[in-house]
Amino acid sequence: MAAHRCSRSALLLVLCSLCLFSIAESQETTPAGDHRATGVDNPQSVTGSTEQMAEQPTVVEEEEEEEEDRRWEATRDEVETENTSAPDTSAPTFEVHSSVPKPKDDFQEELVIRPLHSGDIYASFQFRTLWETDFTTGNKVSHYRLFPKSLGQVISKFSVRELHISFTQGYWRTMQWGQPFLPSPPGAELWVWFQDSVTDVDETWKELTNVLSGIFCASLNFIDSTNTVQPSASFKPLGIGNVTDHRFLRYATLPREIVCTENLTPWKKLLPCGSKAGLAVLLKSEKLFHSSFHSQAVHIRPVCKDWQCKTKSWELRQTLNVVFDLHTPGQGKQEWSLFKMFSRTLTEACPLASSSKIYVDITDDPQGEQFEVSPATHLLSQAMVLGDRRTFSLYDLTQQITFGTVRSLNLHIRWKSSEGEWPNMLRPLLHAERYVAGYGLQTGEIHTLMYNNHPYRGFPVLLMDSVPWYLRLYIHTLTVTSKGKDNKPSYIHYQPSKDRVRPHLLEMLVQLPPNSVTEVTVQFERALLKWTEYTPDPNHGFYVGSSVISSLVPSIVAMDTNSTREQPLFSSL
Repeated sequence: MAAHRCSRSALLLVLCSLCLFSIAESQETTPAGDHRATGVDNPQSVTGSTEQMAEQPTVVEEEEEEEEDRRWEATRDEVETENTSAPDTSAPTFEVHSSVPKPKDDFQEELVIRPLHSGDIYASFQFRTLWETDFTTGNKVSHYRLFPKSLGQVISKFSVRELHISFTQGYWRTMQWGQPFLPSPPGAELWVWFQDSVTDVDETWKELTNVLSGIFCASLNFIDSTNTVQPSASFKPLGIGNVTDHRFLRYATLPREIVCTENLTPWKKLLPCGSKAGLAVLLKSEKLFHSSFHSQAVHIRPVCKDWQCKTKSWELRQTLNVVFDLHTPGQGKQEWSLFKMFSRTLTEACPLASSSKIYVDITDDPQGEQFEVSPATHLLSQAMVLGDRRTFSLYDLTQQITFGTVRSLNLHIRWKSSEGEWPNMLRPLLHAERYVAGYGLQTGEIHTLMYNNHPYRGFPVLLMDSVPWYLRLYIHTLTVTSKGKDNKPSYIHYQPSKDRVRPHLLEMLVQLPPNSVTEVTVQFERALLKWTEYTPDPNHGFYVGSSVISSLVPSIVAMDTNSTREQPLFSSL
């Protein structure tokens, strides 16, 4: 019984001490007479509730409780007297914040579908990961949430400022399909800007290409000095900071690189949700590679975090463009759907994505007279794409109403007319093509045609051409003609090749007259190769990389490095 009374007394003493702490804290943080202190003005109510919880109290326990009450009353009066006589203005206040801190990384995904005038379907996937961190300060970043760790370590180890890599299979037919959102040449293309802290750029470039070869399971390890150039004016940075030194820029192409499943699989693993959820579930290799054109790319660049550009973030942009040939001759109709293109439908967005949207281009048929898209949506969006204002039907995958009652989204389009008539297609303002002329295996001539279809405006374009060393250019035969007249370039940079060491590099700044075709020709001679320098399939011939044309076309949004503006992803790069 004595032990029971002692434990009972100890329990009451603890409870009374807690009540005393609460009252004292309330008195310190709340002025006298405040209504928030009225809930504990009667200490007997607290003691009474405690007594009701006790089992079979005795007379001795009641006396001890009364003694404790008297002590508590005396302590309370003393505290109130001290607070009244000398209020403490520096008393600490306790605030509880229930809000979760905002993460410093963000992930967005979107799909753009455009019916082409040729009857084909153009689908462009855009995945963007933003991370507010700094890889260049030397501090080791160890915690990765959305940004892939493999690429983060590449940026910090090799002091990369910008990295752009693409793998393309097929040729983009500009006159039939229009301009792509981001062009890329056939094969593999890689160009990198390094930080100015790199001492040996060539050695760093060699190590970087070998690492990227392992990450993307590609033949990038074949990039060496014989196919690498250092442009003097082309390939300006796409991120913040345009004041650059071209000594830290390297560019290389592998035009005979074959793109297949082993390149797509590591590319999908870089996504936060992989291919398990979101738009990435549509990326099935057996459908993507059974297409007229396929291109996947990775772009890493620093962008502005706020509108004043006081904070820098790293942007990882993964793009995948594919063109499907869905025209079915003999049936008299053109139809397509997500299931027909990808053998999948969408059931949810990526749980880690803050935005997941699908855009269907209806610019050529805004009233729905030529085709009908189902399920219908009342959301519309407009964006500037390569200087042209486009209208899109918008489907937000983060809203459950988008999937309907069946919890599955399968976009479908039906042409109302049997022929699928289209209005006249606007010709691209600027496009180019190139071919090799001549006969025999000794000499030849490279022809580059640049078209300016603007009716009254001329464009200054920068043409960069990298030619392998075994095609020996006769630079004195270089001619530039526009409308039958000589067109003298205002800037020419030529770096001759060295056999088995480096390729030719030719850069020219040419003014294209309005509504004209400018032709650039140069003759070459094939070098005599050793029998070990031929490719395993010499019947294919030798592949020469694509030329690169840089120009400023009239556009509201040419390049935006501010990530805070609300705009579709396909219009910001």
